[in-house]
Amino acid sequence: MNEALARGWLLAWILLGAAPAGALALLLVHRITGGRWGEVLGPVLRPLAGCLPLVGLGFLGLLLDLNALYPWAAAERVKPDVAAYYLNSILFALRGVITLSGWSVLAVLLLRGSCTRLVAGLGLAFYGLTISLVPVDWILSVEPDFTSSAFGASIALHQILAALAVAALVRPAALDAESAPDLANLLLAALLGVLYMGLMSFVVAWYGDLPPKAAWYLKRGTETYALVIGSACILGGLIPFGFLLFAAVRSNPFALRIVGFLVLIGLSLRFAWLLLPAYVEGAAAAALAALVILALIAGLAVAVSQRLRAWSRRLGHA
Repeated sequence: MNEALARGWLLAWILLGAAPAGALALLLVHRITGGRWGEVLGPVLRPLAGCLPLVGLGFLGLLLDLNALYPWAAAERVKPDVAAYYLNSILFALRGVITLSGWSVLAVLLLRGSCTRLVAGLGLAFYGLTISLVPVDWILSVEPDFTSSAFGASIALHQILAALAVAALVRPAALDAESAPDLANLLLAALLGVLYMGLMSFVVAWYGDLPPKAAWYLKRGTETYALVIGSACILGGLIPFGFLLFAAVRSNPFALRIVGFLVLIGLSLRFAWLLLPAYVEGAAAAALAALVILALIAGLAVAVSQRLRAWSRRLGHA
């Protein structure tokens, strides 16, 4: 597989998989706790979580050319003991398959209404365990010299925020002025969590004064990537945060659509900032490939949804 295409696929896959995984986590939480917010957002979150089996199929695209994505796959810059016992192709594939299969099974159980509170609790524990592992595999291991114990929790917050942003953008039919503040509160909490984790991870890593951590941030502090992360923080963080402070916005479903759109733009830039600097050569080509892949998948999704709506209308008239 072409290197740019492989790297573009990785970025597009990470972006597309964030919201379904976040929707799964939210649905599991709601199954345990209940609440009006889950009933209102359920018509969006359930089909979103139902996309997880497709996300699992997309994982196969990574396995086609691991050498183009991860230096450890080509036995570069990784200690032999680490490569032997953790960062190797077989264990990478095994962890990914177990994680995505488990998430997909949980999503199917939720869609079928077969997920009891006990299963939801066990599912949340499984999600918590796996989300502490696979983001390191899929994202951080593009530069295996850098480690972060908080990275899994940070990605979990990114996923939950992505799912809530999609729900705000799609706007469920039951979302009105009375229930919109629930979604606004969830968006605000998840957004604050993402901003806090990002800032504190930087502060801890930078002031720890460890060369591998400093080098990781310095590579992402060049003019181009400083602009990327600055845009992500402003467009997807500070502006939505400012909007959500106003009661008029919090109770307005249309205004929340704008917030959701801005948040998704910010998350896309954030993931690009995390991944692309690792590829010193070909980062622009990888970004372009990711955009093309996202556009193609979006067009396919629109076409399929239109066909499904037409099919459902025909069934209704039959």
